[in-house]
Formats: sequence, C-alpha cells, structure tokens
Amino acid sequence: MTINFKHVLSQKYIYIAVLSACLIAAAAFAVLSILITRDSRRNNEEFARKTFVRKYETVEKEFRNIEDYQYLLRALIQKDGLKNYREYSAVLNDINRKRNLLPYSWYSYYNATSGKSENNSLLSDVFRKKGRENGYVKIKNNGSGHFSDLLITRKDSTYWVSYDSIVLPRKDILYYGSAVSLDDLHQYFINVDKTPNNYAYVFTKEGICITHPEKKYIGKNIFDFTNIKPKDTVCSTTQLGYTEGSTISEYLNVEVTRFVKPLKTDNFEGYAVVNHVNFLIDESVNRTKTYTVYIFLAALFLIVTVFILFYRFTNSAYKEKEKIQSDKNLLLIENEKMHKAEALNQLQQLKNNINPHFLFNSLNSLYMLIGINKENARKFTMNLSKIYRYLIVPPKENIVPVAQEISFIQQYMELLKSRFDEELSFTLIINNTESLEKKIPYLSLQMVTENAIKHNIATIDHPLEISITVEENGITVKNTWQPKTDEAVQGEKFGLDYLNQVYDYFKNNSVNISVDSEYFICFLPLLE
Repeated sequence: MTINFKHVLSQKYIYIAVLSACLIAAAAFAVLSILITRDSRRNNEEFARKTFVRKYETVEKEFRNIEDYQYLLRALIQKDGLKNYREYSAVLNDINRKRNLLPYSWYSYYNATSGKSENNSLLSDVFRKKGRENGYVKIKNNGSGHFSDLLITRKDSTYWVSYDSIVLPRKDILYYGSAVSLDDLHQYFINVDKTPNNYAYVFTKEGICITHPEKKYIGKNIFDFTNIKPKDTVCSTTQLGYTEGSTISEYLNVEVTRFVKPLKTDNFEGYAVVNHVNFLIDESVNRTKTYTVYIFLAALFLIVTVFILFYRFTNSAYKEKEKIQSDKNLLLIENEKMHKAEALNQLQQLKNNINPHFLFNSLNSLYMLIGINKENARKFTMNLSKIYRYLIVPPKENIVPVAQEISFIQQYMELLKSRFDEELSFTLIINNTESLEKKIPYLSLQMVTENAIKHNIATIDHPLEISITVEENGITVKNTWQPKTDEAVQGEKFGLDYLNQVYDYFKNNSVNISVDSEYFICFLPLLE
C-alpha cells in the first residue's frame, strides 16, 4: 500500500495529530490513575494477606510451644510419681525465666487426711474455692491433650491456666500444670512479630477472648464487642481455610481487613483473628499522578516536536528512498522471473531429450528382438505403440500423479518382459494407497528401471529382479546388484541428473541412492 506522506503531514493534519495526542494523553492519564489506585489497593491487600499468615504462624507456634511445655511437665511428674514434683517445678520455672519463655509451672498438693494444701502459686487457690464469683472461667476443649483450662483473674491480670491431677491411694490429690499471663502473651506476639498496621487476638470456640491489645476485652465474649458473626468462623468451606472481609476495628475505630482462621492444638480449640489496617496513602498516590502528568506532557511535547522536524527535514529523503526501494523491488521481481524462466527452460530441454532417448533405446531393443524372436518382436511393437501415447504429450510441470506413473511402468515392464522373458522379473508392491494421489517426476520410474537394465547382467542363470514399493513418503525401486564389468554404458547419468534437477526445482529432497551387498536401491521422494 502506497502512502502519500505529503498529504498526511500537511499543516491541517499536524494540528489534528497534536490534538489527538493530547486527548490520548488525557485518557491515558485517567486510565493510569485508575490503575495506580487499583494496584495500590491490590498491593495493600496482598501485603495484608502475607502479614496475616506471618502473624498467624507466630500465634500458632507459641500455642504449640505452650502445649509442648505441658506435655513435658506431665512426663516429668508421671515419670517417678510424687518424689520430685517440687524440684521439677522449680527447675522448669528457673529455665523459663532465663529463656524468657511465657509459661511457668505450678503445683498444689491436697492432703485428704489433714484437709490442707501445699502449693507454690496463688493461682492454685481456685481448687479450694468454688463459683464463678471467685474470678475464673472454664474453657472447654475436645482435644486429645486431656488438660483442663481456666481463665483466672488476679489483681487486674488474667491468666490462662492449664492443669491436670493425680489421685493417690489415700485420696490425696496433686494438681499440677502451667500458667500464662495473657497480658504477657499478647506483648510477646507484638515483640516477636513487629509487622506494622496489624494486630491479632485469639478466642475460644465458645467466643471467649484469650488475647487482645485492649485489656478490658480479655475474658469477654467476642460476639459482644465485635461484629464477628458465627458465619465468619465457618472456614471449612473456603478454599484457603480462612475468611476475609473488611470491617471497622473495635480497637482502632478505623477500616481494617479482618482475617479469621481456626487455631487448634491437642489442648486448645478456637480461632485466631488478625486485623490489618487499610492504608492507602493518598498523598503519595496523588504525587505519583502529578509526576505522571508531567511525564506525559513532556513526552507529548517531545513527540510533536520530533514529528514536525521529521516532516520538514526528511520528507524529500523519504521520497527518494521510496523511489529507490520501488526500483529495487522491480529488479528483484524481474530477476526472480528470469531465474524461474531459466530453470523451466533447462527442464524443458531435458524433457525434450527424454522422448528421443527413450525411443532410440526401444528401437535398439526391437532390432535385437527381431533377430531372436519375431513373435515377441511383434508384441513388443504393439506394446511400444500403446505406451508411446504416454510420451506424446508430456506434462508442462514435469510431474505426474503416482497412479499414472505406476500404470505406465507396468506397461513398460510388459514390453521389457517380451524381450528378456525369464531373464527379468518384476514385482509391484503398494503399501500405502493414499500415496497414489501424490505426484512424482515424469518418467522417473522408467529411468530408474532402465538404469538397472543398462548396468546389470540379466541371464536365465542370474535373472535381474526389479521391485517397486509404494510407501507413505516415497517409492523405493530395488534391483539385484550384478553390475556389468566388460563394457561402458552411454548416457550413464542422464536420467539421474534430470530427476535431481526436477526435485531441486520443487525444493524437495533429491534422489537417494544406496548399494548393499545384494541390491541397488533408489528412493524417490513423493511431491505433494
């Protein structure tokens, strides 16, 4: 398609192009602003999910550490009964203080005979008093740990107490377990994971809050001071195993993304909640938008300037280049036509040589046959007249259907059989009938079989065997390898040269020739 740049780059069209560029820049800025806002929110949401996973893993890990500590305490006390429970408790507490671990162990030994108790913690008095008014709430769980859990409030502090008991033969009872300050537990979560813009808390499956940054909510029912609904805790139907939604924080009174995920161990069953504050820094986003406007305007000005300069200083050079390119294309087309005409001329010359070549060979054979067997000579003459009709009007493109060439070679072999009789045997095998619809060079089978007769001995004792096999991708012509050694053959490479030039013209693989110990094999590729 030819483009008239002088018309396209006229002053009127330059103004239109500038106006269009301005409109495109404005539209692009609007789209970019939307994309920046959307990507900022998407990045914020993705960051919130990552911080939620990290915060949840921190909470889960500490709950499992508390559980492992309870198992260790049970194993030590049950190892040798009541011999060293005081020492075990003291040693474990000393280790916890040095390693800054949250749980500490306690015990309370109740003597049934005296009715007195021995203990190492004020928290153990819960086993001597009854009633919720004494500051404890029981936490239910169905885990396999078999520890009982209580929330105990002492002096404005709430503790999570896990305990077990051993009943002795005299009905003495040893209560033992671990206790964790929920204030210390929440502070631990903050210190371990200082990811900004989020906070976490844990509540039991009944809704009792275990940890919370607001101390007054610990021990309260989560459904009373938050807008969490029971459906928010149904996480089994979600693909990721947790629920996610936007809400207003009961603690910060700002919009947050809330994640709720089950938290379950052998001795605890509840939920972990992570609230992530949604920060969209409008000032930063607006600054980015402003910079984007400046960039668009500068780029637009630069493009228009370069466009005008290009029009003024390169218009004539472009026309000259266009003319040179047009002349070059014409030369290439003419050159291609000349090459094709030359190739067709060479093939036509070869084709013109084939018919006389075939006729002279046939007349030589007829001359020899007249002196040997006149009856076969008459048959040979009649057959020659039939098959020579195939040669009267050769194809222009030098290729014919495989089926047509197969029919011709059968007639041709009948002609040769009348001359050679038992000295020659011919076999035709068609393994792929679809290949009969493809094409092959004109007289290619005749040339290959004639080549076999020229160069090989054919006698009654050593008959010449020729087989033609039609395969999927080509035709294999195979003859017994018994070459003549006492005479030179004229036109030895005439037929093969012709075939190779036809295949080269159609840009196909050339004729493939090989010789093994017994056979001479020629493979002719098929043309589509």
